[in-house]
Amino acid sequence: MTYTFDPLVPRPIDRPTPVPLGGALTPEQSVALDDAKIFVGPADPADRPAWRERLAAWRDDARERHGYTGAAYTRPDAAWAAGCRSVAQVWLWDELLYSFDERRFTPERFLADARERFGGLDAVVLWHAYPVIGIDDRNQWDFYRDVPGIAQLVAAFHEAGLHVFVDYNPWDTGTRRGEDDLTELAALVRDLRADGVFLDTLKKAEPELVARLEAARPGIVLEGESKLPVERIEDHSSSWAQFFADSPVPGVLRAHWYERRHMQHHVRRWHRDHSEELQSAWLNGVGVMVWEVVFGVWVGWSARDAATLRRMQAVQRAGHELLLAGEWTPLARLAPEAESAGVYASRWEADGVALWTLVNRGEDDYAGPVLADGSRVTVPGRGIAALVRADGVAGGVAGGVAGGEEPAWLAGLRSAVARIDEPGAGAHDPDARFPHRLARRLRPEAPAGIAPGPGAGPEAGAVVVPAGGYVVTVRHRARETGMYQGAPYVDEWKPLPPRLHDARTLQRDGELVAPVAVAVTEVTNAQFAAFVTETGYAPAEPHRFLAHWAHGHPAPGTEDEPVTFVDLDDARAYCAWRGGRLPTEDEWQLAGEGRPGQPGFRRGEPAVWNWTDSEHSDGRTRYVMLKGGSDHGAEGSDWYVEGGRRAPDHAVKLLLPGLGLARGATVGFRCAWDLPDAPGTQDTTEVTR
Repeated sequence: MTYTFDPLVPRPIDRPTPVPLGGALTPEQSVALDDAKIFVGPADPADRPAWRERLAAWRDDARERHGYTGAAYTRPDAAWAAGCRSVAQVWLWDELLYSFDERRFTPERFLADARERFGGLDAVVLWHAYPVIGIDDRNQWDFYRDVPGIAQLVAAFHEAGLHVFVDYNPWDTGTRRGEDDLTELAALVRDLRADGVFLDTLKKAEPELVARLEAARPGIVLEGESKLPVERIEDHSSSWAQFFADSPVPGVLRAHWYERRHMQHHVRRWHRDHSEELQSAWLNGVGVMVWEVVFGVWVGWSARDAATLRRMQAVQRAGHELLLAGEWTPLARLAPEAESAGVYASRWEADGVALWTLVNRGEDDYAGPVLADGSRVTVPGRGIAALVRADGVAGGVAGGVAGGEEPAWLAGLRSAVARIDEPGAGAHDPDARFPHRLARRLRPEAPAGIAPGPGAGPEAGAVVVPAGGYVVTVRHRARETGMYQGAPYVDEWKPLPPRLHDARTLQRDGELVAPVAVAVTEVTNAQFAAFVTETGYAPAEPHRFLAHWAHGHPAPGTEDEPVTFVDLDDARAYCAWRGGRLPTEDEWQLAGEGRPGQPGFRRGEPAVWNWTDSEHSDGRTRYVMLKGGSDHGAEGSDWYVEGGRRAPDHAVKLLLPGLGLARGATVGFRCAWDLPDAPGTQDTTEVTR
């Protein structure tokens, strides 16, 4: 296949925009600069004064053309956004935030990890529906509202001093319908007391949505996924700087230059080296998105990048007022030796105090003169440093301000700048290796208190998979979830079709040490009812258990339909009662495909996906492989889990939610049984009781 683009190279739309120098800024040039993500930094230091003047002229012109008032930034309840520089996007069921063993949210563990590695967080985006949505008819609102304890989780983050964003998926049009999106979203942010809304796949919200959300939750902060149109900086307090490529000489973020109170968050979700994002954020006085698990895929931060963020945040928090209101000089003049080594800086000055935020584009540490007067500070390779100066006294910790009272924030800033170079937790860490994680197959213990019932053992007609080696071809759809190990995209810029949502195949091999019999059909409502009656089974987490039944019984006429609204634990308990277990995905596929002279499965009606025993975890994401497909299919977006009946070789990686949300209307199961090893000459195709 020939691609029309190189996924490892920024697309034209990702690249920074050159700033024309020389002559007056023309109207055409000014309008063209409106569309920039980052303004290219000039390589020649002699061009930089004119460059800064040109940026200031563009800003003045653009504000006048767009009638800018800055009204959104005067809302008292939204003032926090201007200092919200570190945001984590986290799946609700990330195993750092949720314990499957304890069946509860664990924000205390999540926050302790963030404090230790990143220096804490200012906000979180609680991601909820994608990539699970579409498996059944539940809509995006259900995946928030049906979560037990979600309001308490938000409150726990608030108590810890963080702000909370919820996610809005405008593409969700093919699931069950309730009220219109504006009504639903406004009610959600009001009820959960959310502080912000992340606008998935959108650059901006329409004015009506902005107004409705502001009425529901005054001070609500909206943050789009990509480049925010300059005219909408007026009513959007934040925006992602996603897939923003910087210039070799660091440039200036257009939206933050236009309005210093507008907070941006650099993010490149599939990159393993975040140094360029961090350096751009440091020079521009903005923030980053910490996204270590991208829709079930581990893309964790290196020790170096985590340490850089930790050091950045200490200074940014202490110097917030200076970064927000001080005079900002991007690409400030440095000593020639520093410039030659690839060291660049922004200067921030107010009340007789100047702060230089420095970056080193090179791989080697720089410890030479930084300022023209010979002031020195070590700038680690691919890292950052800071220097603060008060009334002409330079150094890591500056002296007092002569002739005037020190700003209230100066002592804290001095201390923060000094601490980032101290040995220990505050120091630079040069370890840029990617912290790999491997997903491991989980092998839960047999369900407690469940003994084999009457007639336990393989069912009549069960399909036997013989012992021995096997090879299977697995078909799947390329999604951001990946499949088994590793990320589907590494160091890539925005994945696009045909590398996203296309059909893929992979090969797996293994060996069965003994024959396995797999039930020819799914367990029915009637069979599961008999199990519940016989054993008195009640799950440890009852939420959504058999939610389609009435008064503890299947609805009349549905007795022979596959049982649904059961999760893995429920299915395992039933199979244990039948003297068996769940089949693995490979066993399911081999049995479903059949062999010459041996038919495969029969599907229940309606057809439902099947749980398998192929449950995995890498310590942050728990997932299971589903087989079989279902008659349900959500239409209207490629972001949904695919629907429809599927051949036995098709598989879906389903991220597992907790607290009963894994139970749904379109997933059932069938059982498997380990058989005594039969003689090699026996061709057993069926098992009878």
